[in-house]
Amino acid sequence: MSNRRLIEDRPKIVDLKQRFGDLEIDTIIGKNHKGAIVTINDRATGILRMKKIKAKESELVRQAAIELLENWKPYLFTITSDNGKEFAMHQEIATVLEVDFYFANPYSPWERGANENLNGLIRQYIPKSTSFEEITVERIIEIQEKLNNRPRKRFNFETPNYMFNQKVAFVT
Repeated sequence: MSNRRLIEDRPKIVDLKQRFGDLEIDTIIGKNHKGAIVTINDRATGILRMKKIKAKESELVRQAAIELLENWKPYLFTITSDNGKEFAMHQEIATVLEVDFYFANPYSPWERGANENLNGLIRQYIPKSTSFEEITVERIIEIQEKLNNRPRKRFNFETPNYMFNQKVAFVT
C-alpha cells in the first residue's frame, strides 16, 4: 500500500486512551469469506460503530468508514488499522474525514488491542460459522447498541455510551 504512515509516527497522546477521536478500524469476515462487517471503535470511550458490507473490498470499506464517521468528523484525530488490503483507500478516508491514518505493524494485533477485543465481543453475537447473508441491518444496529450499553471493567463498569457522552459533552 502506498503512502502508509506507521504506528510509530502516531502522536503519543493516542496511547493514553484519554482523547475522544482516536479510532481503530478492522473488518470481520463472514462464513466462507462472504460478506464482511466494518468495525470502528474509539480508544478512549470504547464506543463502537459497525456496518455490514457485501465484500471485504477497499472501496466498500472506504464507503462504510466515511458513512459511519461523518457525523463525528469535527471530533476525529486518528484512525489506526492493520495492513489488510481492504484499507488500500486509507488516503481517501483520511482526506474526507480530515484525520491522520496509521497502520499497525504486521502481525502485531496488540497495537490495536481495543478493536481486537471488541471484535471478540461481536463474535459472541455472530460466531465465525455464521453466514452474513442472513444478518440484517437491524441486527447489526442491535448488536452495536448492546455492546455500547455493556458495562466495562476498564471504565469502572460504566458503558461506552456513558463514556462517549462524558467525552463529547466535555469537548463541545
